[in-house]
Amino acid sequence: MSDQEAVTTQGQDGMGKPARRRAVRWARRGALALALTVLFSATAIGVALRLEYAGDPDAAGRTRGRDAVWLGHAWVDGRRDAADLTALVRRVQGTGIHDLYVHTGPLAHDGSLDASLYPDAQWLVREVHRALPGVRVQAWLGDIVSHDGSPGLRLDDAATRSRIRASAAQALDVGFDGVHFDLEPMYSGDQGFLDLLDATHRMTAARDAPLSVATHQIDPLPGLHAPSGALFNHPKWWTQKYFGQVARRVDQVAVMAYDTAMPLESLYGGYVAQQTALALEVAPPGTDLLIGLPAYREDTMGHHADAETVTAAVRGARLGLARHDAGRQSFGLALYVDFTATEEDWAAYRSSWGKA
Repeated sequence: MSDQEAVTTQGQDGMGKPARRRAVRWARRGALALALTVLFSATAIGVALRLEYAGDPDAAGRTRGRDAVWLGHAWVDGRRDAADLTALVRRVQGTGIHDLYVHTGPLAHDGSLDASLYPDAQWLVREVHRALPGVRVQAWLGDIVSHDGSPGLRLDDAATRSRIRASAAQALDVGFDGVHFDLEPMYSGDQGFLDLLDATHRMTAARDAPLSVATHQIDPLPGLHAPSGALFNHPKWWTQKYFGQVARRVDQVAVMAYDTAMPLESLYGGYVAQQTALALEVAPPGTDLLIGLPAYREDTMGHHADAETVTAAVRGARLGLARHDAGRQSFGLALYVDFTATEEDWAAYRSSWGKA
């Protein structure tokens, strides 16, 4: 086809050869512009996070005695013994750790809790109270949350929420000092979760027991939770507003500030500093705000072990606290998780923050 024919037929197919060439050129320029925009944005974010990681963390002071550690299920199913407890006491003594989140579930998908899952719970609570006076032992209750009809908890179902509340009361009846929920994945704005927290908190408050919850991270950029939830079917972030709504309904929130995909320690530490600042802005003073520390080793798309270190997380959390609310007493750090934490992880926590 000649150029003249192309001009003649352009009205028929909407695009002749010269027009196609121009379109290709503009498409290439558009792709280049988009790539440069993404590169510029990534660079700007990287610079911002590095700046967040700079500064003097000492201005935050030291532990407020409100720290925590997540403990695996082996502590209540018979696999741990007195020697293991002695080792745990040695690690915890002299630190700011005030709460042990002990995996006691999982909850069944209908919200109930099988009592046969935790035969050693009373032994553990009794011995911790004896060896570590003042340290609370909370029942860590979790399960997969279903949003699409797949197997899991249906928090939009009142009967399921009622059974979860009954499971929390069941844990307190065994002797646990409090209840720690870890229900995932949880989309930002989920009303069923808020209703569950309201009902459960009324029960725990009446029994003078704390209600604690592990939370998703807060949108580092406005609105980021929406596309991430749609793309990956596993929400990573909540809006800051929803985080505040959750925090106002409980006694303690622990931000799962890991699995961030950050490739460098400085970027990860800066990200934790930013998360700390965002959480401090909306967590009420009467709610303990804890920042989770990644005491485990994995190398995946979402977690780079060389970047996500306890050292970087502690420094980032302290920087965020120092800049935004250095005088806040209802603040702490939480190690995840005991069966992967190394002596180096414990030392990093103690030396930079947790030594009482």
